[in-house]
Amino acid sequence: MPKYVIEREIPGAGNLSPQDLQAISQTSCGVLQQMGPSIQWLHSYVTGDKIYCVYIAPNDEMIREHAQQGGFPANRISEIKSIIDPTTAEG
Repeated sequence: MPKYVIEREIPGAGNLSPQDLQAISQTSCGVLQQMGPSIQWLHSYVTGDKIYCVYIAPNDEMIREHAQQGGFPANRISEIKSIIDPTTAEG
């Protein structure tokens, strides 16, 4: 199943409190539970004004549906084609 990176523009994201992040996570998980097992949230990276989320889903339409139902922005959705790390250099 494809993996996606979702770029969410959220001004001040890096200043969100642990309670704010917990509430956002709970909302996301609630929507995911309603949508069923074909879409999964793996993890997210919080930066100054953006949150980058990694999801597994059958298509980007399902990612957009999750964002709409949860009230989250999904400014850019990119399918992950490959994953590399330092061990990739070892060939």
